[in-house]
Amino acid sequence: MLKYITKRILITIPVLIGVVFLIFVMLSVIPGDPLTVMMGEKVKVDVIERLSGTMHLNDPWYVRFAWYLWDALHGDFGTSYKLSRSVSSLIANAFPKTLLLAVSAAVLSWLIGIPVGIFSAVKKNSLVDHLFMGFALCGVSIPAFSVGMLLQNLFNGTLPVSGFASPRHLILPAAVLGWNAAGTIARLTRSSLLEVLEDDYIRTARAKGVAPVWVIAGHALKNSLLPVITMMAIQISSLLSGAVITETLFSIPGIGRLTVDAINNRDMPLLQGTVIFTTVVIIAGNLVADILYCVVDPRIRVEGGK
Repeated sequence: MLKYITKRILITIPVLIGVVFLIFVMLSVIPGDPLTVMMGEKVKVDVIERLSGTMHLNDPWYVRFAWYLWDALHGDFGTSYKLSRSVSSLIANAFPKTLLLAVSAAVLSWLIGIPVGIFSAVKKNSLVDHLFMGFALCGVSIPAFSVGMLLQNLFNGTLPVSGFASPRHLILPAAVLGWNAAGTIARLTRSSLLEVLEDDYIRTARAKGVAPVWVIAGHALKNSLLPVITMMAIQISSLLSGAVITETLFSIPGIGRLTVDAINNRDMPLLQGTVIFTTVVIIAGNLVADILYCVVDPRIRVEGGK
């Protein structure tokens, strides 16, 4: 188990460094003077020269990348050009709101998606199955922006449609994010359960006279949820990174809103920090998913250790 986890962690290190490098290069070639953004159009030449040396802007790109990587490893992503605050502190203030939104949406998607997938598999090709899978398909297909605007119009005056002042403000944005995730979970649960129901040990249990409910709950469901558990772990990280539209639409001051503001203000340190932080979260989510899959299915543990 330890060998498998160590191997997965070592694989993520070059991936993370490569992503940081690509983000650094792409944002470095964007036209525009960062000092002009930070100081304004009428800044003096001597001030620009002094700040350029302090911020290593006159150094070759590889030197600047080395400095940036060194500071990032120590949790320092620089200072926001527009807000004149530490990028790390801005991310630290915004992340709890995004995390709360993502966890709320994930729990909602699991509470809806897993039962819907189970009922659809049990009632295969019935009217219930078609209705549930139609619901799941709508959740996967309809863009979050359209769903958000629809819910804002439907519940305006009943529920808060912007801000983040109370738990009631979470209901609509969590529903927007959770519906898409619930559709994915429902479809995966259905397909996985249908596949397991065709196995020999399920037919043996039925032949022994085991009640259909216990065949599903005690035999089939345990093995069919293995890929679903992996997807659930991955979904949390994807919800964290996919909250950009939802947070902007509902005016939630989270990581997504921070990223959009950085783009609009051409605030490169802030944009780099939010993108790299989101990348780390996604990689960590995938690592947790691998570990969970390894814990649930010992066969993965044995194969991964080879």
